[in-house]
Amino acid sequence: MPASHLTVGKLVVLGIESSCDETAASVIGGGRIRSSVIASQLDIHRAFGGVVPELASREHERVIIPTIRAALDRAGISDPTHQLDAVAVTRGPGLSGALMVGVAAAKALSMAYRIPVIGVDHMEGHIFASALEMEPPELPAMVLLVSGGHTQLIDVQGPGRYRLVGQSVDDAAGEAFDKVARLLGLGFPGGPAIDRVAALGDPDKIRFPRASTKGEFDFSFSGVKTAVLRYLESNVDAVVEDVAAGFQAAVVDVLVRKTTVAAQRFDSRSVVLGGGVAANSLLRKEMEVACGRLGLSINIPAPASCTDNGAMIAAAAVFRLETDGPSDPGFSVDPSLLLPYLT
Repeated sequence: MPASHLTVGKLVVLGIESSCDETAASVIGGGRIRSSVIASQLDIHRAFGGVVPELASREHERVIIPTIRAALDRAGISDPTHQLDAVAVTRGPGLSGALMVGVAAAKALSMAYRIPVIGVDHMEGHIFASALEMEPPELPAMVLLVSGGHTQLIDVQGPGRYRLVGQSVDDAAGEAFDKVARLLGLGFPGGPAIDRVAALGDPDKIRFPRASTKGEFDFSFSGVKTAVLRYLESNVDAVVEDVAAGFQAAVVDVLVRKTTVAAQRFDSRSVVLGGGVAANSLLRKEMEVACGRLGLSINIPAPASCTDNGAMIAAAAVFRLETDGPSDPGFSVDPSLLLPYLT
């Protein structure tokens, strides 16, 4: 019988995440988060206006062991060999150098503790994050994964059964937020900065375009980014708050409309948000309103669980371990890893 909810099993797993600019480790057990530690690199990359891969890798190397140790300590794990069922790690997608640091650490721990290692798809981790903090989402679910590197609509028919419904054809939503924040002089990362400033502006003062795409459920955010640039060039006295509010409204409008239409088209029982942009306050609010109007249940993790973390990697690993068994210890990183989509 197909699963009716996306759930996390009872195994105790250490999850390690190092795909980009955050070093994270977490222990989950019994379907709940027992510890979550994140070492952010924002202060390092802020001066460059974006993530510098070489600096990210070096910082991961510097902090990964203390981060893992803190996660184990906070979870009360004093004897990992007997208290952990497995160690999990992101193997892709992401920055190759950053991924290699996490994978090397996970393999070493697997050998030292004599426990299985599971290589996890980062995007599958974001899907399973929705089952850790609240009532697990009903299936089938329409999942919007929206971050700096990805904007995807995924029809989750069951655990591990994914169908790609739509994706960005150019800039991901988070990438557009970063670029527009740079144009407005708001710094990096752009998502939280625009969210904060937009709250002080009028979203109806400037109407930026909502791009159409050849694929009904695909996304395009390059055009709205360019529209902001052109507006600023023609309006030297532009009110930053109004520009930010108008841009944010344009992006959120498209994300909400396409997600809810797709949910209806594919007979979804629920809508799930994941990825760093899912922490955006307007997106969370408007998606809740739209789903409520349509009678769809909605599952949005807490903002801290939307960004990269070790708990989501551990959660996905529990499913993979129970379904496929441990990974071959010789597995490698895959910066362009794709979910196993149904055809």
